[in-house]
Amino acid sequence: MKNPAKLSKSKHSKLSLVISAAIFSSTLALSSAPALANWPAQVDGHVMPSLAPMLEHATPAVVSISVIGTHKVPQENVPDAFKFFFGNKGQNQPQQRPFRGLGSGVIIDSDKGYIVTNNHVIENADQIMITLKDGRQLEAKKLGSDAKSDIALLQIESENISEIKLADSDNLRVGDFTVAIGSPFGLGQTVTSGIVSALGRSNLNIEHYEDFIQTDAAINSGNSGGALVNLRGELIGINTAILGPGGGNVGIGFAIPSNMMHNLIKQIIEFGEVHRGILGVSGRSVNSEIAKAMELNISQGGFIEQVMPDSAADEAGIKAGDVIIAVNGKKIKSFFELRAKIGSIGANKKVKLTVIRDGDDKIFTVKLKQDQSSEITAASIHRMLDGAQLENDTKRKAVIIEQIAKDSPAQIAGLKAGDIITGVNRSRIKDIAQLRDFLKDKTGVLALNIVRDNHAQYIMIR
Repeated sequence: MKNPAKLSKSKHSKLSLVISAAIFSSTLALSSAPALANWPAQVDGHVMPSLAPMLEHATPAVVSISVIGTHKVPQENVPDAFKFFFGNKGQNQPQQRPFRGLGSGVIIDSDKGYIVTNNHVIENADQIMITLKDGRQLEAKKLGSDAKSDIALLQIESENISEIKLADSDNLRVGDFTVAIGSPFGLGQTVTSGIVSALGRSNLNIEHYEDFIQTDAAINSGNSGGALVNLRGELIGINTAILGPGGGNVGIGFAIPSNMMHNLIKQIIEFGEVHRGILGVSGRSVNSEIAKAMELNISQGGFIEQVMPDSAADEAGIKAGDVIIAVNGKKIKSFFELRAKIGSIGANKKVKLTVIRDGDDKIFTVKLKQDQSSEITAASIHRMLDGAQLENDTKRKAVIIEQIAKDSPAQIAGLKAGDIITGVNRSRIKDIAQLRDFLKDKTGVLALNIVRDNHAQYIMIR
């Protein structure tokens, strides 16, 4: 087969959502026939012959991102005769090579200067520059990221910037009109339009956790991290990947739903990283064969094959053979969608699962446990805390160090697992978000007030 279709996710610049402009022809006559999709005559009481009024409010919140960095690449094989000159006989050491990348981002909080983008846009970046629609250029700081869902949070310091309002992506329907905003190929801000083609797309092997909005947008390099909005200019998704021959657009693009993004970003703001919740089950998607074998009267859902001992699902009473059909009242179509929705909800959060057992619907409340594969790092808060896994201690109203990576900056500074951080420089600290805000841009020696074995002491970091 010539030019086989394949998924494309460029390393430092990905996509853009475009949604077929042909349906918006100014000569298209509106029809009341129920079988036809019609351009709405009004939105929020305003006549909308053009998308321009909405875009005037939405586009200032979408930014261009350029990055400079280095990444490791394998060294080419060296002939044995020359290995003496390169050292490390018999080994090919990876080399550091510089790169430049382009992408897009969305301002979600103008007061804090928070910008959401894709992780692959800023991965390995040493410098991240933001260009606003009005031409201002600002350097951004990375607050945290999650490679498994391809989400990253940046922060800039600036006045007079716009933010975008978030929509409830769970309310999307196939056929809803959408508009994509981004910066393809470094050309500058570009707007395209189309519809939602499908929802809950997963098992595409693009990300570890997938629950994509599919759109017929024309996606191009540089639009990764850009905004997918509805006709009110509200954010419904973050553009992420395309499906096409050779990485070209064929009208199949994917965006991370705004609800999934928001759940992950809240964790990054609170902890500096994603503290992903897990159920502790394995399974597969319901199909006709499973439905027939298990005598199910449904054709979609997540079939549970195994429940791990002492897991969140086990403690809640979930059993092998159960079929989960909804999370917090929202229907799911597959086990992959179940995994993605649970994976975006934080550890220790409670969720309601609708389960079919022996032909009856049952609702279980599950308190998710933390995925222990989470990275142990707090470098986004302060470089000397890198290697420390931090948790909010709600009882003591402080920050507790759950784990310390061996030989990490945090361990070298003298911190230990179990230490409770109660203050910095004699200022009280109640949670991780407050700790980050206090340490932001601080230089020189800092005194961490910690409690260890019920005794207060100070540890100096710089």
